Amino acid sequence: MSMNIFRLCGDMSHVFSIIVLLLRLRVARNAQGISLRTHELFLLVFLTRYTDLFTTYYSLYNSVMKVLYIASTSSIVYAIRLQEPICSTYDKAQDTFRHWEFAVAPCAVLAFITHLISGGGLFSFVDIQEMLWTFSIYLESIAILPQLIVLQRFREVENLTGNYIFFMGAYRALYIVNWIFRAYYEKGYRHHYVFANCCSAKVEKEKKGFNFNYHLSEANGMVGRIDVIAQSIVFIPLEVVA
Repeated sequence: MSMNIFRLCGDMSHVFSIIVLLLRLRVARNAQGISLRTHELFLLVFLTRYTDLFTTYYSLYNSVMKVLYIASTSSIVYAIRLQEPICSTYDKAQDTFRHWEFAVAPCAVLAFITHLISGGGLFSFVDIQEMLWTFSIYLESIAILPQLIVLQRFREVENLTGNYIFFMGAYRALYIVNWIFRAYYEKGYRHHYVFANCCSAKVEKEKKGFNFNYHLSEANGMVGRIDVIAQSIVFIPLEVVA
């Protein structure tokens, strides 16, 4: 996967979003307004996508980013689940999206069907890798949904949580530009058909995705309001690293 300024900026936006969230947990020492289920989904995305981490070497950058995503997301899940006093402030009553039933299971079925339609086998290691990779693409497209539901319910959240959502949105937008740039300037570049199908159906609505009316309170500089236009949000999966 070739590097360009849009991909680099997209990757850095993703890294900044993770750093901001980790900073939010360490500074505020609470998990209010944060969805554990979203980060469990992202962790599953990374674990199933990067099964080639110890079998195929692409570049130092590629390997470092893969390890960074897995390690940092694991740290977030650990902090919210087990680390005091953070875990005691996690509000399960607000984070109620049934992610195993309505995210993981449907994506697993879709990945299996997609793999069979594409002519893939079922028994080789490469086939299993390909199926898991496809599963991770579908799952990433909806992994942020539990977090947005939590934000809707809280209505008012701290600035760092809002910044996390902003950087996640920037990361996705920059990767769309990266796709367009590579399609025009990289000879022979083609998206995997899963990307193509997702994008062709949803790219017009992506303009509305992550439309947040993000108003920071100038009175105290601590609390911001994020109004999520949930009915218009569409998520497009991203090819962060090969």
